[in-house]
Amino acid sequence: MINKQLTNPESIVVVGGSNDINKPGGKVLKNIIDGGFTGRLHVLNPKMEEVQGVKSYKDAESLPETDLAIIAIAAKHTLPVVETLTQQKNTRAFIVLSAGYSEESEEGARLEEKLTALVNQVDGALIGPNCIGILNAHHHSVFTEPIPDLDPKGVDFISGSGATAVFILESGIPKGLKFSSLYSVGNSAQMGVEEVLQHMDEHFDPERDSHVKLLYVENIDKPKKLLKHASSLIRKGCRIAAVKAGSSDAGSRAASSHTGALASPDTAVDALFQKAGIVRCYGREELINVAAVFMHPQLKGKNIAIISHAGGPAVMLTDALSNGGLIIPPIEGEKAEQLKEELFPGSSVANPIDFLATGTAEQLGTIIDYTENHFHHIDGMVVIFGTPGLFPIFDAYRVLDEKMKSAKKPIFPVLPSTLTAKEEVEEFLSKGRVCFPDEVMLGKALTRVYNTPPPAPEETPLPQVDHKKIRSIIQNASTGYLPPEQVQQLLDAAGIPRAGEAVSSQKADAVKKANELGYPIVMKVVGPLHKSDVGGVVLNVNSDQTVEKEFDRMMKIPQTTSILMQPMLKGTELFAGAKYEEGFGHMVLFGIGGIFIEVLKDVQNALSPVSEKDALKMIKKLRSYQIIEGIRGEEGVNEKRFAQTVAGLSALLEAAPEIRELDLNPLLGTQKHVTAVDARVSIEK
Repeated sequence: MINKQLTNPESIVVVGGSNDINKPGGKVLKNIIDGGFTGRLHVLNPKMEEVQGVKSYKDAESLPETDLAIIAIAAKHTLPVVETLTQQKNTRAFIVLSAGYSEESEEGARLEEKLTALVNQVDGALIGPNCIGILNAHHHSVFTEPIPDLDPKGVDFISGSGATAVFILESGIPKGLKFSSLYSVGNSAQMGVEEVLQHMDEHFDPERDSHVKLLYVENIDKPKKLLKHASSLIRKGCRIAAVKAGSSDAGSRAASSHTGALASPDTAVDALFQKAGIVRCYGREELINVAAVFMHPQLKGKNIAIISHAGGPAVMLTDALSNGGLIIPPIEGEKAEQLKEELFPGSSVANPIDFLATGTAEQLGTIIDYTENHFHHIDGMVVIFGTPGLFPIFDAYRVLDEKMKSAKKPIFPVLPSTLTAKEEVEEFLSKGRVCFPDEVMLGKALTRVYNTPPPAPEETPLPQVDHKKIRSIIQNASTGYLPPEQVQQLLDAAGIPRAGEAVSSQKADAVKKANELGYPIVMKVVGPLHKSDVGGVVLNVNSDQTVEKEFDRMMKIPQTTSILMQPMLKGTELFAGAKYEEGFGHMVLFGIGGIFIEVLKDVQNALSPVSEKDALKMIKKLRSYQIIEGIRGEEGVNEKRFAQTVAGLSALLEAAPEIRELDLNPLLGTQKHVTAVDARVSIEK
């Protein structure tokens, strides 16, 4: 795992270092030298006496003891060198830049396993292989460019892709974003993104360390570890954003239930990030813009003032913010009229505040002062200020910098004139500022940050369930879908209200049980998944004769084993379900139900456990929430009962981790009750 020899070594050897700075071994050595590494630096190159002014050794046996080895030789030559360094030279940290390991072939994978085993034998740290290295204030052990300005309060960046890391640096540096460290984990043979984040969490110093972490992840191998340490860091005051690539394969697997059709590995990633409080991004620019938002004071509310001397960008930003749920409220009243008197005729203070193309730096300062001190319903400001190139605008950006120092409300600067005001923008950034060249990208980043919830509590309160009964049912059940009787018992043990029901495979018995339930009833086939599609559901059955007729017809439907009968209930159709995702645990999904689940896909999802309080919050986020509230005279749904059902479902999952898929579809909701009408449960023992 990460150790001092990796992060702050007293000595480094570059294995394969050369004078050719167009090759990794030469470039990484140059970067270490240019970065001002103050420890002892060596090279292992059998063909050279000296490389870039650094003493070179012929073989590993002749090297002095070394804390950190950077490996830049072909994979097939690596093992003997690493063995000598670990066993004879007390080397306890390795950065393997070389490719040719598990990413390439089975033989490479075996080589990678042996390499990792050698390092693990001495409790050493291994980054890579197949990576660009690491970068921090102590040593610049990467073979790439650019090398960003390093600042303890800049961004800590962990990437599963070296090339992507470079491109993200390229995107962030021109916006003024500074970095504290970079970890490129490559194949993650020993340490992946999760382990690096764990180290940052367990050694976090709020006074010394960066409060912003960026992640680029292609595979989440240890989701629970990521959840634990990301949420812990955020609770300590950090802010984390991540790109998880590879979401397009999410829907490729066949599903055996409604929940399975909605849940996917990428849905699980969404749920994980939501639970941890990680802002999920979907590209490099979005990640950098979110990071730039992080570098400003936190927005405490959703009311934004847009200050601009250009109408078009202000309108586009208004759209971007509004579409993301932020508000651009009217600015009016006596103070607004006073501000208007300070501006040129034709200016508008209604919000957006447009002080025209001829607006001055002094007017910009006045607008910010009014917004800060008099417009108390405003929570933050966006200033859009560029130039057509007629005159310098140094004064405007200096005013903006000064106001950002004193304002308590966050001010987000959009400086679009990256060519015509290049010198002015560079001076602004030189003051330690971060800016946004595009107002819509800022708007999207702001809304993404604002709409990401804080981490879930470490302890989630769940309703009491009959744990003993649940375990007895599961232990006596067989792998696969449970019969209706056992499903009923599970729901009862979990305290989930359900409709009365009876199952029969004999016609006479079906008539008897229908009378016991009381007409009207609904009849459903047991066996086929999509009952409606095969004619396996009959509503409003009102007589013994109809029961007999439909029983004969339905039992002929392929895969039907028996007939389920229930009293006819009315209400809004809802849905709740769960699916086990390997490594992540159970995903709980819920929303509007019935046949519209796959059509509308208006579903909230979360990793279990889900409390009643969390479920209530998520219900309100449904696009169809107005249906649940009650719309156009239609009766609404008891939200508290719905949330209690979701929490009870989560408690059932915690008691029965063997459950692989579970559907409550439909649940029927009224103002008084939420009742499970149909349920399917599949277990894997």
